[in-house]
Amino acid sequence: MTTTSTTTGLVPHPRGFTLDGRPFRVLSGALHYFRVHPAQWDDRLARLRAMGLNTVETYVAWNRHEPEPGRFDFTGPNDLAGFVRAAARHGLKAIVRPGPYICAEWELGGLPAWLLKDPGMRLRCAHPGYLAAVDRYFDALMPELVPLLAENGGPVIALQVENEYGSYGNDARYLRHLADGLRRRGATGLLFTSDGPTEPMMQGGTLAGVLPTANFGSRAGESFEVLRRWSPDGPPVCMEFWNGWFDHWHEPHHVRDAADAAAVLDEMLAAGASVNLYMAHGGTNFGFMNGANEDAEHGYQPTVTSYDYDAAISEAGELTPKYWAFREVIGRHADLPAAPPPPAPPRLKLGDVRLPHAAPLLAHLDDLSTPVLSPHTLTMEEVDQAYGLILYRTWVSGPREPGPLHLDGLADRAQVFLDGVPVAVLDRSTAGPGGADATAHLPAVPAGGARLDILVENCGRVNYGPGLHDRKGITRGVRLERQNLFSWQIYPLPFIDAPVLPDGAAAALPGTPVLRRGTFEVADPADTFVRLDGWEKGLCWVNGFHLGRYWSAGPQRTLYVPAPVLRRGLNELTVLELHGPGPGLVTLTDTPDLGTEAAAPEV
Repeated sequence: MTTTSTTTGLVPHPRGFTLDGRPFRVLSGALHYFRVHPAQWDDRLARLRAMGLNTVETYVAWNRHEPEPGRFDFTGPNDLAGFVRAAARHGLKAIVRPGPYICAEWELGGLPAWLLKDPGMRLRCAHPGYLAAVDRYFDALMPELVPLLAENGGPVIALQVENEYGSYGNDARYLRHLADGLRRRGATGLLFTSDGPTEPMMQGGTLAGVLPTANFGSRAGESFEVLRRWSPDGPPVCMEFWNGWFDHWHEPHHVRDAADAAAVLDEMLAAGASVNLYMAHGGTNFGFMNGANEDAEHGYQPTVTSYDYDAAISEAGELTPKYWAFREVIGRHADLPAAPPPPAPPRLKLGDVRLPHAAPLLAHLDDLSTPVLSPHTLTMEEVDQAYGLILYRTWVSGPREPGPLHLDGLADRAQVFLDGVPVAVLDRSTAGPGGADATAHLPAVPAGGARLDILVENCGRVNYGPGLHDRKGITRGVRLERQNLFSWQIYPLPFIDAPVLPDGAAAALPGTPVLRRGTFEVADPADTFVRLDGWEKGLCWVNGFHLGRYWSAGPQRTLYVPAPVLRRGLNELTVLELHGPGPGLVTLTDTPDLGTEAAAPEV
């Protein structure tokens, strides 16, 4: 499928590309600006270039740029244009994939959670409400990108239309709306789609006049044969070469043999293909931004905080054996840069940090949140909350015999308390297929009644598959035996910022959520890792920067702390332990621990 007849910018031909009329093979690596601290963009881009790559690829995370309807942010860590200009400084072209859906093991595939406040919303199709939101997003995004497009003399050589759409749907009208929308807003250069190399996926995901590309991790020859049937006039392009893999909680840390991955890369380059390494540098799902998978076989599978991906450049910028194997292969097919890769980033090993200040979460709800009063349970989206936790509180009359408490439509993990005493933990990720509904055994309620608290964690919205409309909290209601419970106080706990704690250590019942805080000294900031041995599950902040989630379920055992988060002198570390009181100390180490390793799936 030929996309354009112009000789400027990136132009596809049956055997390859030209860029401004000269032969150009795309040697690209994926690096997501939103998964890397902005002060480290230059370091990571320099490492990409030194590997021999000439292009960087990034998705655009819509949910980072429009956190509330109509409020846009392209500053600081969201400075997409700044990232692209940084790439150009390092001699890299850029491929930008604006979505609106990106998958990427990212929360809701990059779609803003507020889309789901509308109960009639239908995502990734020509639903009028969805298209209106997409158009508003494109209206804000494209002015950031248009001056940087290759057709305007900039480094951005191609834009993607949607992402792996053939794995989800077949609405050609929707894809056409997106492609035409990019064109109307100034993108006159190369547009492309990317899909798995199967006939149904190509059928659903390709679009006339837009270059098809393929995503895969092995069997390159077979994959390019499928692509050729759908793009007889276009070049062989692997837009996502899956050279590693991502991790879910409760599963091993996935790794792929460097020699095996390098052999597949060599096969593709020997065939004249253009390639984008997915990932070249994975980065981190800081905060609450991890996604989740869900399917009929496995049920709900939330992704861990690290997005190391067993990539060529590790989560903390280390050059792995895979980096050197890829660099050697690239050097057989292209000239390598004269400048060597940057040295390894320094690391800190500070030892134990005590967290002497402690405050029970349930005792400080009114300090942290203003309750919403509702006769029935509301989802996070209905109370205008995107991420974090939400607590549902009601009064149960008594006396009552012990009985089943049903949380209808639990998303995702609930801790149940009766008069502040832990009763049960219900977890969608361990319930298996069809396990969204959950039942706890509630003990006897005394004659005077009892307070029922249900603390629900959003563990990450589904980012891939048919379960994309993944509303959070308790989506249908709560029943005690057959009786529906009404009259709720609902406390949103988004934890956008680190919670401010009082000094001192207040007692808390075992198994109840506790906020803990301590300080530590740093002479010269450098990367470090928080190790949380003995802690069960929760969240961690350093100097107010949300590092993400930890969980004894593994595989991940440490959280990455980028050097720019630290400061000389006194630093503050805060932990929300959901099953307190916790051991009262963490360890700052120079060694990451992503868990027991297992081979990545063959894809």
